[in-house]
Amino acid sequence: MSPRDEIRMDEPMSRHTTWRVGGPADRYYRPGGVAALAQHLAALPDDEPVTWIGLGSNLLVRDGGIRGTVVAPHLGLTGLTREGERGLRVEAGVACARLAKQCARHSIGPAAFFIGIPGTVGGALAMNAGAWGCETWDLVRSVETVDRSGALRERAAEEYQVGYRSVTPPAPGEWFVAAHLEFPEAGSTSEAEIRDLLAERKAKQPIGLPSCGSVFTNPPGDHAARLIDSAGLKGLRIGGAQVSERHANFIVNTGDASAADIEALIAEVRARVHAAHGVDLVPEVHVVGEAA
Repeated sequence: MSPRDEIRMDEPMSRHTTWRVGGPADRYYRPGGVAALAQHLAALPDDEPVTWIGLGSNLLVRDGGIRGTVVAPHLGLTGLTREGERGLRVEAGVACARLAKQCARHSIGPAAFFIGIPGTVGGALAMNAGAWGCETWDLVRSVETVDRSGALRERAAEEYQVGYRSVTPPAPGEWFVAAHLEFPEAGSTSEAEIRDLLAERKAKQPIGLPSCGSVFTNPPGDHAARLIDSAGLKGLRIGGAQVSERHANFIVNTGDASAADIEALIAEVRARVHAAHGVDLVPEVHVVGEAA
């Protein structure tokens, strides 16, 4: 194990998810870098389950926790370097907000939309995260991955099937460790643009209560928030989980929610929207772990 690595046993995942819920992980591993991560994965027993998380947004960890090893790259895979006039190499643990601000300093872009993604570059790659009409994979030239055996690869963006909040890899069992981004020649990002987008986000989204960001993807030609609101579900509660009064596509932890409360509320919202509108909302939240 690298001297910069860290492993914690029985680590409460409520400390590492933006909903502030979740039972313990058997082992919580923070790699000291890409090489250390590859070495650690290669040394794990073949039957050891491995789960990756970023900043814990768009993630619901059940109350029974996660068996095996959780890999948390956001404190170790944080390299961000310039590549030519219009490129960046960004490691998977870099927060999207940091990426947006760095692009503003370099006057390259468009990248201000990353300020609206409450997670890491690794998570943004895994789900083609986006905001304000822009998406992560619009900028990807290639990615670096690692697999369960510790093998490192670089893959071209064209090897992936990418859609709205959907990314299908060319081979199963690989995780993103870095991306090579290339920005349009005419694009740019300014600090003023970032400030304006942050103000817009603050005005429209429930800031101050734990949430995961948007819970459901937008159906074609519509918005999940509109469907939930028109079904009269703002303020709906199960236990300590509540559909936000400010933005209907957010579920907030009012203070004492369990993961089971949140999962039950997601199911209830889906059922009621389907009954009211005939639309089956698709969660963009990843649910992992075991029930209590």
